[in-house]
Order: sequence, then structure tokens, then C-alpha cells
Amino acid sequence: MTTQYILKNSTEPIRNRSGLDYRKELNEAQYQAASTVEGPLLIIAGAGTGKTRTLVYRVAHLIDSGVDPRSILLLTFTRRAAEEMIRRAGLLIDSRCHQVAGGTFHSFGNLVLREYGRRIDLAPSFTIMDRTDSEAVIQEIRAEMGLNVKDRRFPRKQTCAEIFSMALNKQTPLGELIELEYPHLIESNEELIDLNRRYIDYKQTKSLVDYDDLLTKLKDLLASHEQVRNRLSERFRFIMVDEYQDTNHLQSKIVRLLAATHNNVAVVGDDAQSIYSFRGADFRNIMDFPKHFPGARIIKLEENYRSTQPILNLTNEIIQRAAEGYEKRLFTRKSVGPRPRLVQAGSEQTQSQFVCQKILELREQGVPLWDVAVLFRSSFHSFDLEIELARQNIPFIKRGGFQFMEASHVKDLLAHLRILANPQDAISWSRVLLLLEGIGPGANQKIIKWLLDGGNPIERLRTYPARGKIAQGLKTLAQVLEVTSEAELPVEQAQYLMQYYTPVLKQNYPDDHPKRLRDLEHFQGMTERYRNLERLLSDMALEPPNDSIAGVLAVNPDEGPLILSTIHSAKGLEWNSVFIIWALEGRFPSIYNTNTTEELEEERRLLYVAATRAKQNLFISYPTRVFDKSLRMVLSRPSQFVDGISHRLLEPVSLVPEGSLWSWES
Repeated sequence: MTTQYILKNSTEPIRNRSGLDYRKELNEAQYQAASTVEGPLLIIAGAGTGKTRTLVYRVAHLIDSGVDPRSILLLTFTRRAAEEMIRRAGLLIDSRCHQVAGGTFHSFGNLVLREYGRRIDLAPSFTIMDRTDSEAVIQEIRAEMGLNVKDRRFPRKQTCAEIFSMALNKQTPLGELIELEYPHLIESNEELIDLNRRYIDYKQTKSLVDYDDLLTKLKDLLASHEQVRNRLSERFRFIMVDEYQDTNHLQSKIVRLLAATHNNVAVVGDDAQSIYSFRGADFRNIMDFPKHFPGARIIKLEENYRSTQPILNLTNEIIQRAAEGYEKRLFTRKSVGPRPRLVQAGSEQTQSQFVCQKILELREQGVPLWDVAVLFRSSFHSFDLEIELARQNIPFIKRGGFQFMEASHVKDLLAHLRILANPQDAISWSRVLLLLEGIGPGANQKIIKWLLDGGNPIERLRTYPARGKIAQGLKTLAQVLEVTSEAELPVEQAQYLMQYYTPVLKQNYPDDHPKRLRDLEHFQGMTERYRNLERLLSDMALEPPNDSIAGVLAVNPDEGPLILSTIHSAKGLEWNSVFIIWALEGRFPSIYNTNTTEELEEERRLLYVAATRAKQNLFISYPTRVFDKSLRMVLSRPSQFVDGISHRLLEPVSLVPEGSLWSWES
């Protein structure tokens, strides 16, 4: 069947099957982005310019104009984002949109490798390890190599995992990466390379993959097997990638390989919001897209639907000072609004008191706490503010710190489920066995070796030669695992395991087990959405939920909680009122991130991301007279990113005491 496509530069109304008037629903730039069908396309989407809406309409339009939905691949950075876009596209036209393949790079890699993994000697039943699991394996291998002795300085397991991951994501040889970015570890270079080789061998023999393997093995499969590459490229004739500024070198390479038989690649992103280099994201990917795909059309989305013009005037000025980027100026029809303010506070405590006072004033004016956010460069910047918020009984939740899936009690329960899915999973066996009374590291390794040497590890639990409490613990565990394995649904399996694990939890965490139980109940609720265990475990590994619900259950949703967040965790979100604290030279930009132009420019983009979260009110504050012990100097100047900006764009104010409150002087 011959498909009729709309010309990519067409200015005529789009003829489609649904009768949807795309030109009426979108502004001109969005319309051009949605109606461009063939060829490479770069959509530079400024903050708040309707990026998601544009992608949704583009998916709908492709299908509406005759493209087979099964030939569309939508790659995003969260599974939820892809599902939401596809759902919204379906509401625009019809259920054909549900046939679009959408998900993260990692989830796409997971599916492809389970289908074609045998081509690169990877069994389809592989288990996905998270970072903690990887670190546990690395620690075990370090011990075998004799690198964990006290009189020898060798990188910790976390550092080793970080280095190995960065080398893969940047596609840089390990030795070269250590020399460039970890020169203080150069004396351990050969041992780190040997450790990494053994780590790779361990994963191969145990049928394990970590997050990075999902991408590297996908890239290797595509690069080395032309038949698979072309088959996937023909299957997915239209590729879209969201948040392209956050992709790393490896992901960019995967996109180019998937486009082997065509150039229908549309990427959406904002160079001004590239802030994840510490995860391996490469700013050059979005800047060099026209080089990778010659003839690419560039469309800029500049009409902002989030912020007032006074806020945009400031953010335009902040990013205009950048050394490199796509030129754009955000504008809005919301012309009226208060001017952003640069607040000078005499001390950190004064800054905290001002923020609390102003938040309470905003609440009196009708702005709920949940529509207010305090953003900061580094997690420790909020410590004093947290104390003041608690003193004034202002409920809050903090994002960007401890993560839900990193909690030991959640990982304990998951380990039991992972054994059911893959009885050869030595990492999960180690975690589960160490929960039993009387079993230490030495006995643990002996039991694991004995279990995995036989045919069915769960059956062998009953017959391991042990006495007393250890023997009883192993038999009880075997019985629980056997009964749980007979349950059909993950929610039923989680219920059985909760009955077994709750007494263990209370014994191991006597001080706060009620809070931890609430987290596990929250996790158990998540399992209700799944029909099979493999999908549950894959999603928990690939898309872990971020926030623990403990500590905020009693908060009235009409009153809060207030949001405290690192800027990295705030990207993509928006609030009526935003406070950016610690905009102090030496802290923001951090003195440790000004060694190169690239580092300094990313710090600038961080401030831009923070400021563009605000819809109505924006306050940027900094304390003065702050003595930095490491620098042995007093920090007192505002961040270079706002210093010198015209008062017409950023109103400077100084706090003055008025009894127990604070007012300001312009």
C-alpha cells in the first residue's frame, strides 16, 4: 500500500482521516514541528513552550496521515512520559495510537535484547541489576583480588561502579577515562581495568546485566549484526526522541544505528537545559545533531505558556550570556507580573527566616504550599531551612536526596521476588540469606555456592547440611519461596512475602519499622498493576519510583507539603512561586565546578532551569558574610550569573529586621 505523506514545508491545512484541525490547535512553530513528516528534524523547545503537546500532536498527525503506528518509536527518559504521550494522542484521534512503541532507551534495550540477545551470547532470561547490586558484585571481586585490605588505598566499590559506568556511557576506554577525569587514581589503573574485566566475566556467567549493559549490548548488537539492525530500522521507520539534550554519546549512537535505512529522526530538546553531564549526558549531541543528520530542519518553539514576561526577560538574559547555544528568546502573552527579586540576606539563618515568612505570606494570598518550591544547587544547602520550616510547622517534602528504591527494606523484599524469577541470582540470594539469624558473610558464601551447584536452588535449601537456627531458617525460607512461587500474580506473591518478612523487619529495624512498613505497603500497592513478575522486576529496575511516602502521610493536601528540591530533580516541573536559595558566588556556581568552560556553562544552565520553573513569583536569594573553611575566605558576592543584570530585569533588595519579621529595602 502506498502511503501519502504531507510535504514537510507545507503551509496548507493538513488533510487527515480524523478531521482534526492541527493548525487551529497549535501555534505556528508547533504546527510546523507536528506536520513535518520525513527527514531529520531538530525541535529546539524552550522551557514551558509546549514540548509535550507538540510531540503528542506529531504522533497523532503521523498516524492520521497514513503512517502505520507500529512503525513509530517514541524514546523518552521515563516510561510514564511515553505512556502519557501515547494516551493523549489516542484521545486526539483513536486507539491506533496505542500501537506506537514507546518507552525509555533502557526499556527498549531490554525488549530488543530479550528478542535478539542470543546473537551476542546473552540468554533471554537475564536479570537486571541495579546500582547497589553492581556495587555488591564489585565488592565481592575486590575482596577476591585482595584489594580491600586496610593498609592499601583503593577506590571504594561506589567509586569503581561510577568509573565503569562513566566509561561505558561516554564510550571512552577505561584507562583513558581514569587519566582524564580521575588522575588521583592513576596508580590503581591496571587493577581497576582487571577488576572491570572480572566484573564483566561475572555478569556473563551469571546471566546478569546492569543498566549500562542494556545500552552497550544494544549498541553492540546493532553495530555488529547488520540483519538485526536493518530489520529494526525497517520496523521503526519514524523515530522520535524526547529530551535529546540529556542523551549520552552511547544513546546518540543507538539512534543513528536505528536510522540505518532512513533519516526519519525527530529529536526534541533544549540545549539551555542540558544539566546532566555527571550522568554522562553530552551537550554536544544536541549541538551536533545537524552534523550527524545533514539537511536536518531546525524548528524553535519560543512561545512560553508557563511564566510571566518579567520572569522570561530575566531568564532570557541569563542564558543569552552562554558561550554556545541555539539562539532563541522566549516570549508569552502573560505580559503582567511582578519583577523577579534578588534578595540579599545577612546570614544563612536570615535567608531561611525570610523564605519561611514569604511562604506564609503567599499562602495567605491564596497560593497553596504545594504550588511553592524552594530550589538549590546542592542538597546540603537546604539543611538550615529545613530546621526553620520545622520550627514554624510548615510541612515539606524534599526531593533529590534518598531514593525509595535504595531503601534497604524495599530491596530486601525485591530480592525474594528476584529469586523466584531467576533462582541463579547470586546477588539476591546473598541479600536474602544474610537476613537469617546466625548466617554471616562466610557462611553466606558457602551456602550460595552449594545452592547454585545443584539443579534447583530453592529445593536444595531444605537439604543444606546445617544445624539449629540456621537449618530451621533455611527450611522456613524454602517453604515460603515454594508457596510464593505457586501464586499467579505479583500482588499475591508480595502478600505471602510480606507475612514472612514483617517479623524480620521489626527485628532488624526496631526504631522505625512502622515507617518502613508503610513504604512496603506502598510497594505492595504498586504490584497490583502487574500481571507477571518479569514485567514488575524490569520496571522496578528500569523505572524505580523516587520518593518515600513516609513522613508526609499526615499532611492535608490543601495545605501542603511545600516542595524542597535540588535543581536537578526539579527539571520538567513548575510552581506558582519559586525560591532559589544560595545564589552565592562560590556556592552557585560551585567553586568545584568552575575549572573548565564546560563546567561553568552547565552551572549557568542549572540556574536557567531553576528560574524557568516559576510561573508568577521568582525570588533569588543569597546570604552574605559566609566563611568558607576550605577556601579560608568570606563569601559575600551574588552569583556571577545574576551579578550585573539590569535592575529593570532583577530587582535587588536587602533584608532589614522589623521585630521578629523581615522587610526589604530596594
